[in-house]
Amino acid sequence: MSFIKRLVAFIFYGNYFYGLCTVALSIEASLQQQVALNIALYYIFLYTATIVYYTKAYLGEINPATVNKRSQWYLKNRKFVWLSQYVFICITLGIGIYLFIGYIHNFKTLTIIEWAEIFIFPIIALSYYGISPIKSTQINLRQTGWLKPFFIGFVWGGAVTIYPLLFYQIQTGFHHSISFYGSFLFIKNWMFITVLSIMFDIKDYAADHNRRLKTFVVRIGIRKTIFFIIIPLSIIGFISYIIFVVAMHFPLVRILFNSIPFILLLIVAGSLQHRKSILYYLAVIDGLMLVKAACGILGVLLS
Repeated sequence: MSFIKRLVAFIFYGNYFYGLCTVALSIEASLQQQVALNIALYYIFLYTATIVYYTKAYLGEINPATVNKRSQWYLKNRKFVWLSQYVFICITLGIGIYLFIGYIHNFKTLTIIEWAEIFIFPIIALSYYGISPIKSTQINLRQTGWLKPFFIGFVWGGAVTIYPLLFYQIQTGFHHSISFYGSFLFIKNWMFITVLSIMFDIKDYAADHNRRLKTFVVRIGIRKTIFFIIIPLSIIGFISYIIFVVAMHFPLVRILFNSIPFILLLIVAGSLQHRKSILYYLAVIDGLMLVKAACGILGVLLS
């Protein structure tokens, strides 16, 4: 394997790209809500926490007989992955403790709703893999079939839209209730990533079918999922966005930049009728998150 191929595998299989997407989308959300960017430690925490979460999921699924290239990569690089996982866990915990102690007085002023916003997303994220501190309440949301993408989108939407604003409040001590525009951004990110997750289910069609996991793809097939679920949701999201930004009198440049991800979403959806490699899903489909963030940031800076 060439150096370039090894590097690409390292970035995408190792979940480093997911971390980058989380940070980029968080910066986009802050700029769009006209809130100052958070300190660098916050973004490092977000980056490492994302890697730890996704790596934990794959470390538990390594099978020596697997034909999945991503799982094979984890098996081949098992020692490195475990070492890096421990390092990232230490970094995440260290920064988390440091920030909590540093802003403990502002944490004490948070309202019940704000505490609920802090805990709801990690609780759902952990429940997705059946992780719970209370054994009697363990729920594996990953087994919910067609609801699964909506849980994924909800957690991502909260992490990249709600958390940047919350931490900015904790930093400054000033409370800012989520505006109508902020709520729209959360729903927009939620549904955008939900659609990407449904696309990802196409990759797992065979495995989900064998496990009798009733995703959209298993229930109605790949073609119907693309034309009756993915494309309609993308079009509805695009139309909703256009109506909203026109009503809000957004600058044309900003509207055009933020329209690009929706157009690309439709193009990529059409391409999924034919079999794609796992790197296509990781680089192209997940790459739409980075494209969305870049377009959102440029839309704000250039308008």
